[in-house]
Amino acid sequence: MRHFIRSTAVAIAMAAASTLTLSAAFAADLSGAGATFPYPIYAKWADAYKKDTGVGLNYQSIGSGGGIKQIKAKTVTFGASDAPLKGEDLESVGLVQFPMVMGGIVPVVNLEGIKPGELVLDGTTLADIFLGKITQWDDEAIKKLNPDAKLPSQAIAVVHRSDGSGTTFNFAYYLADVNADWKANVGVNTALEWPVGIGAKGNEGVANNVAQTGGAIGYVEYAYAKQNKLTYTDMINKDGKKVEPTSAAFQAAAANADWSSQPGFGVILANQPGAESWPMTAATWILLYKQPDDAAATGEALKFFAWSYAKGDDMASELDYVPMPDNVVKSIEETWAKEVVGSDGKPLYSAM
Repeated sequence: MRHFIRSTAVAIAMAAASTLTLSAAFAADLSGAGATFPYPIYAKWADAYKKDTGVGLNYQSIGSGGGIKQIKAKTVTFGASDAPLKGEDLESVGLVQFPMVMGGIVPVVNLEGIKPGELVLDGTTLADIFLGKITQWDDEAIKKLNPDAKLPSQAIAVVHRSDGSGTTFNFAYYLADVNADWKANVGVNTALEWPVGIGAKGNEGVANNVAQTGGAIGYVEYAYAKQNKLTYTDMINKDGKKVEPTSAAFQAAAANADWSSQPGFGVILANQPGAESWPMTAATWILLYKQPDDAAATGEALKFFAWSYAKGDDMASELDYVPMPDNVVKSIEETWAKEVVGSDGKPLYSAM
């Protein structure tokens, strides 16, 4: 895993709008759509890439489900999803899939007098809250985990995603792994039949709703919690240890991942062992056609992704994302060189 250097560079300003649009210096703008989980780092990379190369990017932060639909409809050059497609799905459509970056999903709350990291939850309790079994903040299960916290006698307002979401997929995957009732009654998918709560679109929507609703709890990618100054909770991980959501904790969860074990590098990082592992760590993937109709645009997109791998680590670390390991990047670029080709059969990317 790479060594990360934190700098004092200013983090991107996250607009309320869900679309990042940067004008390009050439006729065919790069276009992508999908996951909101990586939007902060894609925006930051795109801004730096524009300054470095003059090439722009239009990325629609519409949720993983929307990204998968748009790439299948061929309305964008690439799709982005936090829920990896299975091998048979990739093959049936003719797509190549690869992870761009990793990060952490965190519970966020709006409780007066509670600061970030002052509250801790475990997976079973978190699932029971989203199942509607725990409805008050001073419930005995929460009090037992937080004996010194001043928990209010206040109703819990659950906020969840309303759109097809890879963040939801990874969140639900974790809850199903630790709570039998969740696994049996709700399950794992990008869109769920939620037992309780109000829905919001995108990580942005959940962050905004939690910020505006007293007693609320939701789940967002960590960068959204930081940018919106939300109160995140710590978690009890698989090893029974209390952990904070940090890039080091996300990295610890990803340290033993066998990325070659799944088609399209589709490894789920939830609930990994390790004393320092954050239990809701997740990767986010890009989807591209192996034989695209617009080979020039796909070739340009591959250049952007290669640049992001090579030059984007510090920017990712500043937002508490975890860059992909060097050996995984090498395998990904070799996959591009073998599988992504133009109409003449020639590769659109040459691995160095």
